[in-house]
Amino acid sequence: MNGVQWIKITTDIFDDEKIQLIESMPEGDTLIVIWFKILVLAGKQNNSGILSLGNKVYYTEEMLSTVFRRKATSVKLALSMFEEFGMTEIIDGAITIPKWEKHQNIDGLEKIRKQTRKRVARHRQKQKALITGEPQLVLDCNVTVTDENENVTQEIKNKSKNKKEIENILDNSSRKPETYILPKYYSLLESISYKYNDRFLYPNNYTLTHAQKMKIGEYLASGYVTSDEVISMIERIPEDATSPLAYLFKSMENLKQERMLECKAIAHENARKKYMINE
Repeated sequence: MNGVQWIKITTDIFDDEKIQLIESMPEGDTLIVIWFKILVLAGKQNNSGILSLGNKVYYTEEMLSTVFRRKATSVKLALSMFEEFGMTEIIDGAITIPKWEKHQNIDGLEKIRKQTRKRVARHRQKQKALITGEPQLVLDCNVTVTDENENVTQEIKNKSKNKKEIENILDNSSRKPETYILPKYYSLLESISYKYNDRFLYPNNYTLTHAQKMKIGEYLASGYVTSDEVISMIERIPEDATSPLAYLFKSMENLKQERMLECKAIAHENARKKYMINE
């Protein structure tokens, strides 16, 4: 996500009785790390201490285990202890931090949320214009002011994007029947979506749509690409990439083709050996 660069941690946090009790447990150090990761994640999500992706998708134990890169058993134990100590609360299936105002500047977060909503609205409007083929008006002002005549010149250029190129970048699978993706891939796709959105929402307002996530799910379901590999690809996308999404899909497709060739080569070699034995 964007905007939230810090959270508030008091210097006497390790004097807190709850933290001391957690530290004394067998996996105390891991539990403390998970607690800080939860706080940081809540700050990134900027949703009043609710751990969610959007308004309806809430982080599960499995999703947190993937995002935090911690064992599922450790995350389950941590969430159980945090809830028992009142550090977290489950509300309608959502993991929340009851006293979130202790860790963040609420006024500052609300300002960031408003800015984010405006940026997302502009981005969606831009996407709609590109898909429908409507030209966009981009103002490039070249202003020259002198002490003598104070002449001001403005150059306005009307630039329209290539609709076909954008359709290749944006998911156009809405024109085709959507491929069914098994539920077992959903948590992996949410982790991938979180990683992508975390990198590209700010300042470009790039986020993965449901259809785009399903398209990535097709690669996972093919067996040629893993979720860890997709996340690694997202991390390696150049900062100056014209289209991060196109770059990601190209990387997945290249890996898939490479793996398919490997499988064909192995199958060919096995067939050759079998033929030689039969001779």
